[in-house]
Amino acid sequence: MIAGIEFSYRLSTMIHELWTLLTIFASMNVYATFETEFRVRPDDIDMFHHVHNSKYFDYVLAARYDQMERCYGMAMEKFMERGYGWVVRTAHVDYKRALTMGDYFIVKTGIDSIDEKGCRVSFIITNKITNKVCCDGWFDYVMIDMQTGRGAKIPADIVEHYLI
Repeated sequence: MIAGIEFSYRLSTMIHELWTLLTIFASMNVYATFETEFRVRPDDIDMFHHVHNSKYFDYVLAARYDQMERCYGMAMEKFMERGYGWVVRTAHVDYKRALTMGDYFIVKTGIDSIDEKGCRVSFIITNKITNKVCCDGWFDYVMIDMQTGRGAKIPADIVEHYLI
């Protein structure tokens, strides 16, 4: 009887320690970040002679499109072949300083978290010459079923693919 209680206590302790390690691991960013370089074009400029705020959204979306194929090896077209798509549910941008005509800049993005139906991707846009942050923020994406247009569960193989 005592051996059974001792075994149960050891098992309980091991489970608690394993749960603690999993909790710590889950709170760590286990996803890679990637960079894409762009240059401000004339059509990006607004009447105040700097990049219009809406263009920063375009920059992040273009960077993710590039990085999905180049860095993750899973182009948007692969999702579409499987009947899936990604749509933006929420976006947050914190503007810090303007980009102007001809500036080269880096869009760095990375997955912060993935849940059953979507993911949060954070980003930083940095002026390449000054190394100063122009803006940062995050986008919440939802995976959709292309036939129904409704949210879909992210298949396990896709989640695993992004664990790089």
